[in-house]
Parts: sequence; C-alpha cells; structure tokens
Amino acid sequence: MASAPSPVSPSPVSVTVQFVLTGIVWGSSFLFIAVALTGMTPAQVAGGRLLFGALALAAVVAVRRERMPRSLRVWAHLCVLGVTFCVVPFLLFAWAEQHVSSGLASIFNATTPIMTAIMAWAVFRVERLRPGQLLGIAVGILGVVVIIAPGAAADIGGSTVAQLALLGATACYGFSLAYMRRFLGDTGLSGIAFAFGYIGPAAALMLLLSPVILAEPMRPTPAALASIVALGVLGTGLAYVWSQNTLRAWGPTRASTVTYITPVVGVALGILVLGERLTWNEPAGAVVVFLGILLVQERVRLGRRARA
Repeated sequence: MASAPSPVSPSPVSVTVQFVLTGIVWGSSFLFIAVALTGMTPAQVAGGRLLFGALALAAVVAVRRERMPRSLRVWAHLCVLGVTFCVVPFLLFAWAEQHVSSGLASIFNATTPIMTAIMAWAVFRVERLRPGQLLGIAVGILGVVVIIAPGAAADIGGSTVAQLALLGATACYGFSLAYMRRFLGDTGLSGIAFAFGYIGPAAALMLLLSPVILAEPMRPTPAALASIVALGVLGTGLAYVWSQNTLRAWGPTRASTVTYITPVVGVALGILVLGERLTWNEPAGAVVVFLGILLVQERVRLGRRARA
C-alpha cells in the first residue's frame, strides 16, 4: 500500500501570493457575514461557514491523500482548537455584526496579534515579553478604548456589547494561536491536513447542534447563499490553508502582518458595497492599535541601544 506523499514546501513566490490572498479573503469575510445575516441567524452563519469550509478541505485532503494524525492526543488538541479557534469566535463575530458595521468588525480583528502576545506570555508562558512589547500591549489597549469609548459614553447598549464580543472573538484567536504553539508545534501535518483537523470537528459539533440552530427558519436570498458558500469555501477553507503555509514559511511574526491587510479590505468593501460610514474614532483607534502591534512585534523599538 503506497504511503501518502510528504508535504512539499511552497516556493517563496507561492507563499507571498498565499499571504496576499489570505488578507483579501479574510478582509472580505466581514462583508460575507453581513450579507449572510440578511437571511440567516448568527448560529446558522457560523454553522454554514464551517460546513462548507470542512467540505472544501475534506475534498482537498481526499484528492491529495493527505496524512491525518493517528494520535488521540493530537486529535484532542485539534478538537479544542475547533471550539476556541472556530465555533466560539465565528458565533461572536456573526452575532456582533448584527449591531456594528462589517468595517468596524474588520478593525477589531486587527487586535489578534496583541491578543496572541498576551496569551503566549500570560497564559501559556511560551513567550517572554520585553518592556517595549509590554508597552505595545498597553498602546493597543488604548487604541481599543479610543474605538469603544465614544459610543460607550453615550449609551452602553447593543453596539458597545457587540464591540466587547468582537474583542472576545479575537481573544479566542489569540488563545488558539498560542495553544497551537504550546501543544501542536510539530505535528508533521501539511497545512491542509492541519486546518481540516480542527475545522472538521468544529463543523461536526455544529451539525450535532443543528436541531437547535435550525429551530429558527432560514430565509436565504441568493446573495446570502452565495456569501455563506464563499465564506466557507474561501474564508474558512482555503484561506486557513494559505495561512498555515505562510505561518510555517515566515514564522508567526511576519505571518501575523496579514492583519494589516484585512481591515483595509474590510473597511473598503463595507463603504463601497454596503454604504457604511466610519466615525472619526474608528480609524484613529485603528492607527493606535497598529502602532501597538508594531511595538509588540518589535518592528518599532523605543530606545534602541547599540550592542557590543
């Protein structure tokens, strides 16, 4: 019986293309969520994107005869990721976009590197942060306050709670990325097999919950159906594979700069397609958040000293 082919490292040009495509697709995902919500509930949107994402990845895994893990320990960790990296944040993003614009959701998504640094340092102890990086976390938090504070001061209502839910979603992403580093740093799996390893269980969980999820009837329009398929196949399927390939080729710091692309794409599509408007504090807060990310990733250093 022939063994499965070993993963082949993509070329530098291929990695760059996958990086850009990931940013574009993930930036578009917030538009897809907004359109899908016109005919579905948040739980149906989350379940639909996971189902189509899992089907797309399963097809690729089958065609390429990818090797899947045999260790129950690895599968247990992948199931944890299915909940923390997919089910919970997808539900939070879908619910929040009922109350905030898709562009604002994409801006909050950019806090993921800061959340990852916090989780890797404070929760899993897999990373030690220098003073400049701790300053970056503080600056990033300040940027979030700039975004949230005006609305919260006027009325602590649905919009403010939704923005906190978006932070909860990116905290889940940060937890999951640090969890990967702590427990799944060397599985030997290809990017496709690894992504299917946690998206598949996440989709299975949502299928088990389908009697509850489908209790409220769906009223999908053609645009909503097209959005949920694109959200699943592209945003939850192929983009996760591209992201894993970029992460392995470039490392976590360079790969996480995809968060510089997604808000630009998300805000632009929200304005051009949905007619959304930005208030002054949203782009201002985003700039402060990006400065915090640069400090956390040590792309900008304060008080750089020469070393012998």
